[in-house]
Amino acid sequence: MIERFAESTPGGRDALVADEPIGRLGTPEEIAAAVLWLCSDAASFATGHAMVVDGGQTV
Repeated sequence: MIERFAESTPGGRDALVADEPIGRLGTPEEIAAAVLWLCSDAASFATGHAMVVDGGQTV
C-alpha cells in the first residue's frame, strides 16, 4: 500500500517520511519482530497493553 502511494503521488515517499517522527518508514521486519515478541514466552507477563509499533506516529 505504501509503495503504491509513494509511486503514484508526486513526492509521495518524501511526504510519508516527513510525517514520521523517527525520520524513516518502518519495515515489515520491525512489525514482525513485535508480533514475534508478543507470541513468545518473553511476553508472558504482558497483559492488557496496546503495543504501538509506529515509529512515534501516534503520540
